[in-house]
Amino acid sequence: MQLIRGLINLNHQADSCVATIGNFDGVHLGHRAIIKKVIQQAKQSNHESCVILFEPHPKEVFMGDKCPARITNFTEKYLQLSELGVDKLLVLKFNTALCQMKAEAFIQTVLIEHLRIKHLVVGDDFQFGYKRQGNYQLLKEYGQGVYTVEPTPTVLVKDEGYDEQAHRASSTLVRKALADNNFRFANHLLTRRYAMTGKVGYGQQLGRTIGFPTANIALNRRKPTLSGVYLVRAKWTEKGADGGSRIRACWGVANCGSRPTVSGKDYRLEVHLLGVTANLYGIELKAEFYAYIRDEQKFSSVEQLTEQIERDVTKAQQLVKQISH
Repeated sequence: MQLIRGLINLNHQADSCVATIGNFDGVHLGHRAIIKKVIQQAKQSNHESCVILFEPHPKEVFMGDKCPARITNFTEKYLQLSELGVDKLLVLKFNTALCQMKAEAFIQTVLIEHLRIKHLVVGDDFQFGYKRQGNYQLLKEYGQGVYTVEPTPTVLVKDEGYDEQAHRASSTLVRKALADNNFRFANHLLTRRYAMTGKVGYGQQLGRTIGFPTANIALNRRKPTLSGVYLVRAKWTEKGADGGSRIRACWGVANCGSRPTVSGKDYRLEVHLLGVTANLYGIELKAEFYAYIRDEQKFSSVEQLTEQIERDVTKAQQLVKQISH
């Protein structure tokens, strides 16, 4: 998938495309329905498929720390869109200039002049442009004779066994499922197991001194979707002596949060591998979430923290046995 940041690499000779616009946080069932239509239409008309998204998320600009938590960071989102078969990803920096661009100017400059859009697929609730004045109707009226517009109906889902009411598949619904530790429903909405991915770096190395070394991952998002201690399945690529590589995987106990006992000031994901010792510094680690263990809490001493981690490990091992059976 070709990645384009901003419009600097585009010109009037760019290949015509079929596109969609949005934030696609989570790349969930609703997003996938839209992207599926884009790819199908692009293949039928012999054009490239294109997804247009904004970074940072507009709500992070307008709401600051009160913004919704990100389900996926940019790298995770890029990988999901690439796996779906999108040809081109255009990332527009959401800054003051873009924020103040009127909807008509966005259509003319970005969609028509730069992307040469032939067909556009948007969600039925899509709004854009200065003060969100642009919508499906404006896109349709402005594009007459230049491009066509297709709305995407809402995808409805039920949380079988818990809530029989149909809900719109949305990023908000995914966040609620994760906040409720309802991984079964969250995984259904995402069509995959919820995971966080990031490069392992150096932390305070406290875990190593108390017998529980952890792989420390900076979350690269304003705040995480989850906060607490969880059973996870850690996965990473390991290079062999023969120059080849293989996927390694093992169970682990993960703490996602700000680490209040050691006065942490940033959100991190710390993963303690169960029964495996590995040098993971600088390696991309994926943590798939399986079960909730407890909330994150502050302890009055390192000794109390150590005792709790021992209980967390025991609980995680019990959960692994249940899953295995």
